[in-house]
Amino acid sequence: MSEIKFGTDGWRAVVGKDFNEENVRTVTKAIGKYVYDNFGLDKEIIVGYDPRNMALEYAEQTAEQLAEYGFKVFISKKVIPTPVLAYNAKHLNACAVMFTASHNPPEYLGIKFIPDYAGPATSEITDELMYNLHANFKTLGNGSVTKYNFAPDYFAHIEKLIDFKKIKTLDKNIIFDGLYAASIGYFDKLLDINEIKYDSLHMFHDTNFGGGMPEPKPKYLKELIEKVKSTSNSVGFANDGDSDRFGVINENGEYVSPNEIISILLMHLKKHKNYSGALVKTVGASLLLNKVAEKLGVEVIETAVGFKHVGEAMRKFNPIIGGEESGGLSIQGHIPEKDGILANLLILEAMAYENKSLVELQKDLYDFVGCKFYNDRIDKRLENVEEIKPVLEEYKNKTEIGDFKVKSIDTKDGVKLYFDDNTSWVLVRPSGTEPLLRIYFESDSVEKLEKLRAVLQG
Repeated sequence: MSEIKFGTDGWRAVVGKDFNEENVRTVTKAIGKYVYDNFGLDKEIIVGYDPRNMALEYAEQTAEQLAEYGFKVFISKKVIPTPVLAYNAKHLNACAVMFTASHNPPEYLGIKFIPDYAGPATSEITDELMYNLHANFKTLGNGSVTKYNFAPDYFAHIEKLIDFKKIKTLDKNIIFDGLYAASIGYFDKLLDINEIKYDSLHMFHDTNFGGGMPEPKPKYLKELIEKVKSTSNSVGFANDGDSDRFGVINENGEYVSPNEIISILLMHLKKHKNYSGALVKTVGASLLLNKVAEKLGVEVIETAVGFKHVGEAMRKFNPIIGGEESGGLSIQGHIPEKDGILANLLILEAMAYENKSLVELQKDLYDFVGCKFYNDRIDKRLENVEEIKPVLEEYKNKTEIGDFKVKSIDTKDGVKLYFDDNTSWVLVRPSGTEPLLRIYFESDSVEKLEKLRAVLQG
């Protein structure tokens, strides 16, 4: 058995190499034992898969194996987004197994284990799964596998969260880039059900994701951006491979950062929908979020990077919104798992309530905060993992970086240095899977950002 490791969001590997029948059986055994040890055989298990190569075949293999152990298993009748399966875990009080590699390259596949609380498995749970990889677990009874359509219950829930009637009043050309991803048949279907018109592209599942990457970043949204630019009064939306992340393009054909989206939605939910509570954000997310929260009188709860930490805080604090800088968010009343379909619908709802363009909402945001923030990231490859600790220690002891004087230090995830200008910071954290340091940095001017970059790259 080659090494299987659960990262911040499940186990991922290359299909035909480490992601093979033997390893999938081993991970399935670990999951089966976990569910049995913690809930018994009566706990139902639901299984889903995104459009990736071999995702359906491995999902069927896992469903049969879990049924052999004695579990009652429900497998999706069709490709399903992670948030739809996660919602059904909570709705059906079941544990879920999702076959996806999210936004990774097409040759990858992965397994996410989603407990019945409908969010990413915590470190304690993945530690138990890792232990179970080497444990024995035998057939305990006669289970069953049933094909199931998980869409209707999710749709009914989203109808309660989103004001589709309001969205219908929005005078806007909506363009949906299916990006060959799992949200095809879900995001568009919700618009269809509510008779909301939209245009679309890349509306079929392709295991190769059109030769690109299933990631809703500008680099992979060139056709959507061009379509938005050439269609007057339009906005564009996309999701990643399993549709838990979002990508939004404004009327000028510009990518709107997740930090801006989360900020706009925090303002919308507080103002128009009377949500109350805190904001949950990661240590890598922008100070923009802190500034918005401060102006709104909303408490900020900061977590380590990774939505499993955000999800855990959401379950504990029931915030208005929880989000991360990489394009994941969820809201109060939904699930503690990121949902890119919901995020896109919320943006349409915010525009409809304000009767403004997305560009205008961005301007309102920066007028409200009083400044703009610019951020970037450098990935520094090291010779080996042993080099990580000394570098982190070095940063922990820094009193300045170039002209920037260190005001305070945070060590909840790597080392974060806050500078005395109160608008600039640097976060250095290990990747967790390879000898790589991720260096995030932010400031309130491009000039300051360039200065920081020059020192950090040096």
